[in-house]
Amino acid sequence: MKAKFRNDAGVTKEVKVGFSWTTFFFGFFPALIRGDLKWAAIMFITAFAVGAFTLGFGAWIPGIIFSFVYNKIFIKDLLEKGYRPADEQTQTELESRGIISPVAKAV
Repeated sequence: MKAKFRNDAGVTKEVKVGFSWTTFFFGFFPALIRGDLKWAAIMFITAFAVGAFTLGFGAWIPGIIFSFVYNKIFIKDLLEKGYRPADEQTQTELESRGIISPVAKAV
């Protein structure tokens, strides 16, 4: 499922929720293309450190781990930057996955 986010200026972003296949196959490059330089650097340094420690054989391990968590990390970073769910479906999906807390609805 793709979640839609909008900030106060009206800028809309779409982010996949769940496992990141692009991170699985391409490592830190999806974060770099999204402009998420902090996490791109963290992924690169982690893969480099593990690869250096295991003579290159273990460099893929951080990529697998980040594949499970990167989209959630990116969504939380967007929320911290002032983006909000753009529609009710996104709000419900994020609440069900525990990414955001449920909003009390007026009766």
